[in-house]
Amino acid sequence: MLKITSKQLEVTSHIRERIESRFEKLSRHDVQMINPHVIITEEKPGFKIEASVGIPNGELFAQAKHENLYTAINAMGQKLEKQLNRITHKPEAQRSTSLTPTNNIVEVDDEYEEEDAA
Repeated sequence: MLKITSKQLEVTSHIRERIESRFEKLSRHDVQMINPHVIITEEKPGFKIEASVGIPNGELFAQAKHENLYTAINAMGQKLEKQLNRITHKPEAQRSTSLTPTNNIVEVDDEYEEEDAA
């Protein structure tokens, strides 16, 4: 269950829906989200939004600031999605697959096999 906390402003249903829609995009990665928590604070120039989400491999954390609350929510969601994408696709990375040998063709010298048999 998503927990949203704010001291300076009331969390309206529209704000809650926007945050939940960003977290629905994260659920597309088929990763279990553990205790997702969003904190909204109102600062002088605008809004600051922080989110922390536990996942089986570790934890995701994102923070965004903007004059518009909804823009900050979108930026925070994009940062979380980028982190989650990096974690879920890490095994498929080119760096890890290039270390595994591919197409290893071993040529056997026939003379060596004859000596070994004798």
